[in-house]
Amino acid sequence: MPAGLYTDCVADWDAGRYHALSEPQVEWGRRVLARLAARPGEQILDLGCGTGRLTREIAEATGCLAVGLDRSKSMLTIAARESRLGVVLGDGAALPFVQAFDAIFSNAALHWIKDHDAVFASVHHVLRPGGRFVAQCGGGPNLRRLLDHTHELMDSPRYRSYFGAWEDPWIFAGPGETRERLARAGFVDVRTGLEPAPTRLPDAAAFSDFIACVCVRHHVDRLPPAVRPSFVADLTARAAVADPPFTLDYWRLNIDARKAAP
Repeated sequence: MPAGLYTDCVADWDAGRYHALSEPQVEWGRRVLARLAARPGEQILDLGCGTGRLTREIAEATGCLAVGLDRSKSMLTIAARESRLGVVLGDGAALPFVQAFDAIFSNAALHWIKDHDAVFASVHHVLRPGGRFVAQCGGGPNLRRLLDHTHELMDSPRYRSYFGAWEDPWIFAGPGETRERLARAGFVDVRTGLEPAPTRLPDAAAFSDFIACVCVRHHVDRLPPAVRPSFVADLTARAAVADPPFTLDYWRLNIDARKAAP
């Protein structure tokens, strides 16, 4: 297989599979919703809503008007069905609204948008004066153990030819640089911090399914179909002998900020 053939062939999310596997992300998101403390009647944007599980919870629990936004068409197809609320196809770095929301919530999404300066400027533009930005995403040493193993495989003779000109599809920012970016965007009352969120999967099959769908899906999409199972199996074998086994070393970056009132 010629090197570089799969460089631009990353498919959209397998949203149905993600919807079934995303309990860890939903549990993190519920804690972020507690920080949001939405009030009845508020208009809230769920930035990077995925399949809409939390968008629906925002609306049902608070009586808010909740709108979900994502750049994945497959995710939004399920979100429209699951949330029964408004959903919008859009880019978090160029939100298609102007001072439209009292709060913007985001969970497990911002690390997939590499230009955080653009994201924070867009969020600030979309919030009403006094509006809140409450979010969590991967940050700092997020998944370092898994990704170290992944890069070792990518550099090995068996897989090296498929990963020419590779660029990671995410940014795992730290709290300090994130505070600076939020301040540059005009936010006040900024708070950021990292927290560990190790996530243990029950067995090899669950681990393989989860990482192939979520953590290393871009890597898998670079490989021809016949090679993909061995790549995931190699990563799973390493996780099997770790202590504890089948555990993903997640770290979450928490963000709380406010747009100044006039």
